[in-house]
Amino acid sequence: MNDQRIAVITDSGTDTPAAFVAEHDVRVIPLRINYSDGSSYESGVDITTEDVVRRFDEEIPSTSLPSPMKIQQTFEQAKRDGYVGAVVVTISSGLSATYETMNLVARQMEDFPVVTVDTKSIGVAAGMVVMEAVRQVEAGTPLEGLGSVLTAASERVRVFFSVQKLDFLRKGGRISEAVYRVGSLLNIKPVLTCDEREGKYVIEKKPRGWQKALNTQVELIAEQAARWNQVRVAVCTFDPSLREELAARVRERVTNAVEFITCGISADLLVHTGPTLVGMGVMGV
Repeated sequence: MNDQRIAVITDSGTDTPAAFVAEHDVRVIPLRINYSDGSSYESGVDITTEDVVRRFDEEIPSTSLPSPMKIQQTFEQAKRDGYVGAVVVTISSGLSATYETMNLVARQMEDFPVVTVDTKSIGVAAGMVVMEAVRQVEAGTPLEGLGSVLTAASERVRVFFSVQKLDFLRKGGRISEAVYRVGSLLNIKPVLTCDEREGKYVIEKKPRGWQKALNTQVELIAEQAARWNQVRVAVCTFDPSLREELAARVRERVTNAVEFITCGISADLLVHTGPTLVGMGVMGV
């Protein structure tokens, strides 16, 4: 527990690295994964990313928010564990109602102040803001100052991602039917990002072919990194060998990084993107 006794809480869609979560007692509230047979699971708790991928041939499930009761229970458990308040960092409100739901429950808590932060991002890029929250708490930033500090940190983060097949993004309504058809016909593998104002998916580049899409992501990360004196960089994929290969390429291109982060991808994110997702994030320090 940190000296201030401020809990750091997030949702599973931020893909905060598991080792960091365990080391710093970050409380992760899981999104839910739902199948047509009525079964429902908590992402990362009673269903793994590997479980979801194995079942893709049978069904692409849907996802849903954590229940308000689950969120409240997490806050109350943190209070029982000796924390006196919490900062909650969530995936983009432009992609999920998780932020609004966390906010709603937070306002109902008595004698346990909660600050909520909308990263306007997703995946490990949002996880980088979670990690910054831990650093700020452990450095002594008071609870009332964390909102503005972490919102500013969120504005220094960019995320880029692409997939080999657009089917999952189309099914989840993340891209239009027109983008899907043109992309499939012309072998376009769009590199997407989160709009900096609303945190919604937008297309950053339209490379043709998978290798060019990966090359484009590396170049975009390098371009963003050049804006800052120092940065933190993250690479995430389901495929460990590809993850290490891309991380090595990013290290060659980004010479001002003070930290490189690599991690897998949560089950709830892969539901909307498929197992070929490659995501990269960069944060100005």
